Amino acid sequence: DALRNPQLLKTFKCSLDKLSISLYPSLEKFEDELVQLLNTDRLRKNDSSPDGNVVTIQERRLHVGVHNGWGFVQKPQVAVLVPEAEVTKGRTGSFNRKSGSPLKTSSSLKETLVHRSRLQLNEVVNHPAFALVFRLEYVFSAPIGVDGKMSSTASLAKAAYMHTIRWVAWNPITGSGSTEVTLPLQGGPLPNPSNVLVYKSPSSEMSSPEVQQVESGVVHFRFSSRLDRPSSPALPAAGETQRLRKSRSPSPPPSPPPPPKNTPSKLALFTTQGSPQGPGLSVSQLAASPRYPTIGHSTAVLVLFSTASSSQSLEVPLASCITHLEADLNTTPLSSLSLGFKILPLAFHHFALTVQDTPHWKAGQIMTSRLTRATLAQLYSSGFPEILDCNNEPAEVRNPADPVNFNPQREEADFLQSNEIILQFLAFSRVHQEGLLEEWPKAVYFTFQFYRFPPVTTERLILLNSEKSRAKAGDSAPCILVHANKDGSINIGDPGLQLKYMVDPSFLKAGEQRWFVRYLAIQTMQIDIWDAESLLLIGSAAVELKHLLRQGQTAVQVSHELEVITTEYTQDLMALSGDVTKQGTIKPIGVSTIAKGRLHLRLGNVGHLSDQRLKEPASLPPPRSRIVAPHDGTSGFKGGSLSSYNSGTVKKAARAQRLADVDSELAAVLFSRMKEANSVLLHTNREADTIRRRKVERMMAVRHYESQENTSSEKPHILARHTERIQHARDLQIIESYRERIKSESIASMLGQAITTNYTVYATLGTAEFFEFALKNPYNVQQTVTITSGDPELSVIVDAREWRYFKELTNTLTPLEEDMFHLQGNELRPQLYLRPKEVIHIPFKYQSFTADHTVIAQGPADMRLGKKTNVVQHHQPNTVVSKRIKVSFNAEDEKPVAILQVSVESQPHVIDQTFRFYHPELTFLKKSIRLPPWHALPGASVGLSNGELEIYARCSDPNIICETKRMGLGEPQDIFLKVPGGRSPNVKKFFVTIYTDPWLAVPIQIWQFYIHALQRVDISCVTGQLTQVSLVLRGTQAVRKVKGYTSHPHELQVDPAGVFVLPPNAVQDLHLSVRPQKAGSKFIYLNVVDVDYCQLVASWLVCVSSRQPLISKAFEITLPVRGGKGSNKRITYTNPYPTRRAYFLRTNRPDLLQFKEDSFEISGAETYTIGLRFAPSQNTGMEEILIYINDQEDKNEETFCVKVIYQ
Repeated sequence: DALRNPQLLKTFKCSLDKLSISLYPSLEKFEDELVQLLNTDRLRKNDSSPDGNVVTIQERRLHVGVHNGWGFVQKPQVAVLVPEAEVTKGRTGSFNRKSGSPLKTSSSLKETLVHRSRLQLNEVVNHPAFALVFRLEYVFSAPIGVDGKMSSTASLAKAAYMHTIRWVAWNPITGSGSTEVTLPLQGGPLPNPSNVLVYKSPSSEMSSPEVQQVESGVVHFRFSSRLDRPSSPALPAAGETQRLRKSRSPSPPPSPPPPPKNTPSKLALFTTQGSPQGPGLSVSQLAASPRYPTIGHSTAVLVLFSTASSSQSLEVPLASCITHLEADLNTTPLSSLSLGFKILPLAFHHFALTVQDTPHWKAGQIMTSRLTRATLAQLYSSGFPEILDCNNEPAEVRNPADPVNFNPQREEADFLQSNEIILQFLAFSRVHQEGLLEEWPKAVYFTFQFYRFPPVTTERLILLNSEKSRAKAGDSAPCILVHANKDGSINIGDPGLQLKYMVDPSFLKAGEQRWFVRYLAIQTMQIDIWDAESLLLIGSAAVELKHLLRQGQTAVQVSHELEVITTEYTQDLMALSGDVTKQGTIKPIGVSTIAKGRLHLRLGNVGHLSDQRLKEPASLPPPRSRIVAPHDGTSGFKGGSLSSYNSGTVKKAARAQRLADVDSELAAVLFSRMKEANSVLLHTNREADTIRRRKVERMMAVRHYESQENTSSEKPHILARHTERIQHARDLQIIESYRERIKSESIASMLGQAITTNYTVYATLGTAEFFEFALKNPYNVQQTVTITSGDPELSVIVDAREWRYFKELTNTLTPLEEDMFHLQGNELRPQLYLRPKEVIHIPFKYQSFTADHTVIAQGPADMRLGKKTNVVQHHQPNTVVSKRIKVSFNAEDEKPVAILQVSVESQPHVIDQTFRFYHPELTFLKKSIRLPPWHALPGASVGLSNGELEIYARCSDPNIICETKRMGLGEPQDIFLKVPGGRSPNVKKFFVTIYTDPWLAVPIQIWQFYIHALQRVDISCVTGQLTQVSLVLRGTQAVRKVKGYTSHPHELQVDPAGVFVLPPNAVQDLHLSVRPQKAGSKFIYLNVVDVDYCQLVASWLVCVSSRQPLISKAFEITLPVRGGKGSNKRITYTNPYPTRRAYFLRTNRPDLLQFKEDSFEISGAETYTIGLRFAPSQNTGMEEILIYINDQEDKNEETFCVKVIYQ
């Protein structure tokens, strides 16, 4: 998919010679008819009679440009056409004719328009989506003034206007040599690449097929091209026709083939530079303004390049995507996200900037691997664990480029209903970044979320080459991901990281198996890749899951090479380019996407037999009818004791138990009394211990003297029994009083249980659960029942339209009444009139927007997931604590007629798109996300017009403003967010649900947002000059060993550069040295990380605004392409000071220019020769290189500009 994996395409040069255009039946008759029609139209508009003046032809132009199906790669070149006879007679142009007279040509003139020069095109691409577009345009002038004469050039310019006469699109031939090409022209009200009105075509009703091919005119030219390397076979050229038609169901354009290595970065698909200057333009071309405005088409166009030798056609439509307002200007949008916004398409960093619907892949459109066969063999021989089926046989290997034929019936008929999903992170290929170390990154970790399972943060993985040693500098081969030991050393055991998910129907609610299969078929999983040392986001990758559908196979596996992409900002503004009425054309200025690497991932799905033994009552029950009736066996009271101990149980035999054992409240009262009595007795014994012991000894001596031992032994036992009887009597009194007090409450509870109906709802975020409760009036008289809900999330549907919508949605066949409820200013307690013994169905809706906003601490996981491969064996059912809601139906005397108790079991939800924003702390984040046309949204109804559908959005955080505005027909739909920011380095998490129905029944998309709060620092500086600032770093409550990391180390350096100790509650200064390479605004991220525990201590958003220094001298040199080892040049510099000075040399393009000496020291007024060495270039073009001459304090003294032209 070109939108998900944008690739650089190789461009080549071509030239057009002997260009001529012939019009039917002849040039003279064609132009006479055209002038006559325009003159008639002029008189009709002015409501005037013929005045002897006519419209004249000033110029004939031909616009030639390269079109990629979305827009022109560069501004089309303009070629001036003249009749061939004027070239023969030596005329210079149409201005030699007398102004104000119609154009007349003699019959001896040849009936063709020719161009006298050669046209050179530099941005032609060998791809079927690219075409050369020719557009014939005439410039007319209308008479003004009383006498119809124009006295000046200014008046001529005001009177001039243009019309498009004909156009044609053609796929160029890719190969060496030259070819004669003849193309039939198009006219009439057909969609065209320029979105302009075109002059009519002649009627073809009476013409033969041969005449129909040429009656609109033909263009003839000699096409010459030269490729640097052999290319694919060319498409047929001569005689082929091209048409543009409207697309009703756009699909993403085909992905272009990958470019060769070390290709200079010129993205031809979305180049926005100015076109090279074509032939000389006349005055009217520079000054004339259109009389009639250009009409743009809001519908997407579909380019069909049909060939004469084949009946098939290649479709290159405009993609249907949700483009975030911070999408890229120069590259194709990202995908994560599936609708979209990849997000939106959504974004996109890093955040997902674009969210788009699931692309329809075609064979050959997937990004092919950039690795050689030898590298692939070496990669997969590194000892990764194999994916085996239930018979220990290797799983079937699938090609990600092959289409998937999804058959739901085959998935349901598969006897292996349990799916073991395996994710294997194999390797990571680095992409060289300007200014970064070639060994960056050294370690990574991943974050993602699969289906409804909890989010996963993997452990820290080290990048090594295939020889089990550290990756060499500049090595573009994939680096194997290996585990790290606790001491930081490398574990050379099993390479890679393997995670497993067991999705068994026993752990899914009934019917959810179909949801899971549909999730695999249409969803795309987004994976965030982080630098494990700096905790900075490297980028994001998206992988399609449709190849995990087994379709009757025991096991399948597929290997992907995913491009890791991030987003960078160059200026903090929201300027847009493009047509807001056309999808895929809105591109904000100042945002660009950069490829940071490639992730090698292997996915597998192993089928297993479902374990039916695990199907216990603890698992989710099958869904019951949406009609809840009190007589369906769900009543709460089953008879027996009035206490709550036996409530809800059904037993045929019961054993007598002590009341204190069945009533916890009574047991607590008795226990507290016994504890108080024992404490008092113990305190008394302690005080009288000495006296009592003396009295007892004296009594024992007397009784021993009297020899009455038996009497002395029986009296203590009698005293103990008497005390026990007194305590029992007190307990019985307490029990009796307690029973009398709770008797009425227990009876009321028993009666309440008899009229209580239990119902269980399994709810997910944003999804409305609809059901009806059959309420019966038990009295012989009419009653007005008041409905009271214990939770606002469970409400009564009082709107008949909403009720009808949910009944149709759930196929509920029950009566529906209009205006059934009476509201007294409080919708939470609607009233209902019931006739005697009448049964009415009450519609209820449960919908919750409450979600878990807990954010996992930034950094790799502590546990070793490499050894514990089965990270999630069971489906995690809950993310929010379950709750019970009581709904009372009270009569006029406030006594309950019925009670409905709803148990809510919250289920995890599926994330369709993830957005990640970085924003200054304690400020409001305001974002606007643009949605695609309604037909591109999954779940949208078929048959609705653009004006009949509206987008709705709800947020899980009540402190966040999330709203949409209803727009007119054809207008883009936006979602607006206003998020309050927290303190750095906290991260805020929330969810946004998107709906296309006004009752918010089922969300078509659920987006997850992460807002990283950063401390903002603004720095103004000059490019090439060193600027230093200081930041304050505050210590935490413990001693930490920390280190500072930046996202652009070549432009921002931190001092101290290494690891340093941060004392507790102390203040540490961080010194920043900024030397920007380009003028403009840029965002740089700065993290301070605890190196021992890999925790984020502080984070800054450094906003660098730089301006270019004053250029004192400018040079221009010409160098040959492929100049071998490069070229050496010299320039001189004179010390303007009278004293001896030392100077330092720097450049903004160290990849193209190197100095013989980086510094020099010269005396006052002395001249020094600076040696320059220019690196060779493989492509033609022009580069501007700046040379900064700085003083000892690294302040800029002078700046030279060298314009290098590679030919």
